[in-house]
Amino acid sequence: MSAATSPSERRVSARIGAISESATLAVDAKAKALKAAGRPVIGFGAGEPDFPTPGYIVDAAVEACRNPKYHRYTPAGGLPELKAAIAEKTLRDSGYEVDASQILVTNGGKQAIYEAFAAILDPGDEVIVPAPYWTTYPESIRLAGGVPVEVVADETTGYRVSVEQLEAARTERTKVVLFVSPSNPTGAVYSEAETEAVGNWAVEHGLWVMTDEIYEHLVYGDAAAASLPAVVPALRDKCIVVNGVAKTYAMTGWRVGWIIGPKDVVKAATNLQSHATSNVSNIAQVAALAAVSGPLDAVAEMRSAFDRRRKTIVHMLNEINGVLCPEPEGAFYVYPSVKGLLGKEIRGKRPADSVELAALILDEAEVAVVPGEAFGTPGYLRLSYALGDDDLVEGVSRLQKLLGEARD
Repeated sequence: MSAATSPSERRVSARIGAISESATLAVDAKAKALKAAGRPVIGFGAGEPDFPTPGYIVDAAVEACRNPKYHRYTPAGGLPELKAAIAEKTLRDSGYEVDASQILVTNGGKQAIYEAFAAILDPGDEVIVPAPYWTTYPESIRLAGGVPVEVVADETTGYRVSVEQLEAARTERTKVVLFVSPSNPTGAVYSEAETEAVGNWAVEHGLWVMTDEIYEHLVYGDAAAASLPAVVPALRDKCIVVNGVAKTYAMTGWRVGWIIGPKDVVKAATNLQSHATSNVSNIAQVAALAAVSGPLDAVAEMRSAFDRRRKTIVHMLNEINGVLCPEPEGAFYVYPSVKGLLGKEIRGKRPADSVELAALILDEAEVAVVPGEAFGTPGYLRLSYALGDDDLVEGVSRLQKLLGEARD
């Protein structure tokens, strides 16, 4: 569409037209479509636990369906009992004491992220975004009128950015720094000391921090996920925490997330939600209430399975010449460098970048992976290990066979 196109001729607004499709969901959709067509595709694309939602959570939702109380509108900001339970859960799990008035229940983590940025950003405000980043972050920033400023970390630092890198990216227009630990797509986990250093730097320069804690319970070995506002109390008045039930309780389809932040910001985000969606589904909120109020036994079982798969996939990927896969400490993703394969001949093709390599892998090995371009760092692939053990081994075995054919 040319710049000369008049507003009356423009079918899609420039703002919405500039948004890229979610790469992870696109890969997952393509894999599912190929499977539906009869092809034996194994998908490593979606960040979705393969476990069912625990039964006691489902039972709570079934009971809520029968209760006329939940057949009507409820407060746009969330069921009061759920907000109170989230406050209790936050203190229990993070050591961060908050009031229910500081919480907004949202339609999943994505809505929480957008509404958080929309509540604090004005046009032109800059947000420092460590890369590799989850695909939704920069798009949400742009939709809110902000400008994402990328700071790149690689495998040599465990995909963790330093305070020195953040400071080098800071300008007079910087308003927010994004902090994600454990990380999607890399599985990186910042130590408490590293977390504290980032928080103190933000306080020193009067910056806001938005921290995404949705993978807080999925950490392995000696790693521990520290909550930024708990570690740096001085930051609390300029810190927004995003979280949800999707990953911890295998509830990706239930769509319940939340924002925790200063009361004025949460009130502003609640006003936005009151016009955008009103309340989150009451049935899903009751299910989330059962989840956050209940035990963490099911979480421990899933974490044990993910840990086993994590070790398997890292070992198998590192057996492929040209692939370098650091061992992640959290979440359920690996983020191997495939730079050593680019330009090599594989079945008559020479993929020039990780997009072409991912396409070749899907065509030739019937394995779906997400290229690093989607996360701001070409030359890498993201694979989720939140799938069954047998599929994981079969899928990576196909990669070993295909990529083992690479020649100069």
